[in-house]
Amino acid sequence: MTLQLRTSPSAGFDEPFGMLHACHGRVERTLALLSRLGEHLAAHGGQSPDGQARDAAADVQRYFDVAAPLHHQDEELHVFPVLRAAGNSALADALHAEHERMEALWRPIRADLRAVHAGNTLGGEALADARGRWADFAALYARHITAEEELAYPQAQSCLGLHEQQAMGKDMAQRRGARYPDSAT
Repeated sequence: MTLQLRTSPSAGFDEPFGMLHACHGRVERTLALLSRLGEHLAAHGGQSPDGQARDAAADVQRYFDVAAPLHHQDEELHVFPVLRAAGNSALADALHAEHERMEALWRPIRADLRAVHAGNTLGGEALADARGRWADFAALYARHITAEEELAYPQAQSCLGLHEQQAMGKDMAQRRGARYPDSAT
């Protein structure tokens, strides 16, 4: 069940849309870990979570508490306004609403994961309910990623020139406390 979550992105901050795509890959891997965690807990039928389960729960929680909100903020600040300015407010508004829905769905999932990480048993009907929440969350993310990668990103990227994309990348790096490539001295 072990999954390396901190893989190097395939793009740097000087390629902000590449970074957004790379983040989607990490979202998908983290959601796969969440699914495998549910399978693992079900296979161990009501036993206290083992170390692997507790570690997986902590990894998933960390990703969706830290990295995912930064990714959503990147889109809210740099993609959706461009879509609106280009006359595609409907897409920007729909994606924004999905961010809000993801945040609402995340709260009880976070509580599930905190319980597992603490070693509390999650079995029977409680596990079935949790796995249902987890599957709904993953399905929403899958639809959301498809819409962003097939519609939102290409349109926004085509509207932004090199300097605007550089500014976007610099902002993304700054909010993460990272260096933008041209500022490394």
